[in-house]
Amino acid sequence: MFRLFNRPVWRRIFNRIDVENGPITLDRQRIFILPTRHGLMFAGVLLLMLVGSINYTLSLGFVLTFLLGGMALVSILHTYRNLAQLTVSAGKTMPVFAGQQASFTLCLSSSSMTERYAVGVMLEKQHPQFVDVPAGEAITTALSVHAPQRGILQLGRFTLFTRFPLGFFRAWSALDLDMTCIVYPQPDNTRLPQLSGIQGRGDKAIAAEGSDDFRGMRPYHTGDSLRHVAWKALAQGRGMLTKQFSGQARPELWLDWDDLADMDTEARLSRLCRWVLDAQNAGLSYGLRIPGSTLSPGNGEAHQRICLEALALFSIAPHKNAHPS
Repeated sequence: MFRLFNRPVWRRIFNRIDVENGPITLDRQRIFILPTRHGLMFAGVLLLMLVGSINYTLSLGFVLTFLLGGMALVSILHTYRNLAQLTVSAGKTMPVFAGQQASFTLCLSSSSMTERYAVGVMLEKQHPQFVDVPAGEAITTALSVHAPQRGILQLGRFTLFTRFPLGFFRAWSALDLDMTCIVYPQPDNTRLPQLSGIQGRGDKAIAAEGSDDFRGMRPYHTGDSLRHVAWKALAQGRGMLTKQFSGQARPELWLDWDDLADMDTEARLSRLCRWVLDAQNAGLSYGLRIPGSTLSPGNGEAHQRICLEALALFSIAPHKNAHPS
């Protein structure tokens, strides 16, 4: 009786879920069970069978009624056990661009030797996804959420539930693992000016990269331009190699907020996002200047991610779990 006034239990009864970092193991304090619509209909049928058996003194009617009722009651235990001791943890969430679908990965694992069947994962107002969790193993599933604008997208509360084995009862647990996804600005359609460079001050111009003399090859490093990969050497089984050239150093490109003074904030961010992608694809060494942040010129996937995150989080307080794991 006194457990009912326990604060965490009282909060869960009224659907007030605390944000937790996980992993979370479902126990009896987290799992709730109620009859489904089919379960209530089945109970009504059993009641009619019982009344008929009493009215007509049908001994076989009593046997069938109590047999079916006993099966329904036993199914409560199996429905509960299908979720009990299931561990839920947050998986890796990759950044997306505004307007795309963000995919939040969940990991479900079972330490028991009992396989879990038809475990549903659902966000509010979305169709559920059902997975089977093998005994003693872990599986992953993903929840998709539309990312309408740049910034930090939170998954929020989701529900784990099951109606296994008969569908007469529904066991569920509502969770919030504080999962977030970084949403980059949506790139606009204006490509990075080439050859003559960006029209602006002298140190922001892009010089066309000339043809330098070939001086050998070295092992491929993450972030090297694919244009300089020695594909013939790769086909010959010599591994991934990058061609090296002698000559003038690669010019540096500055993507500057002040060069887009005639545009509003979101339009500037979209334009700079497009130019970061173009500069990376072209193999240029580029830096980024926005109010409150200056990123030195560089190249590679890590540098591109840092630049895009700076654009995504511009004027937004960073969340403690904003960076993908």
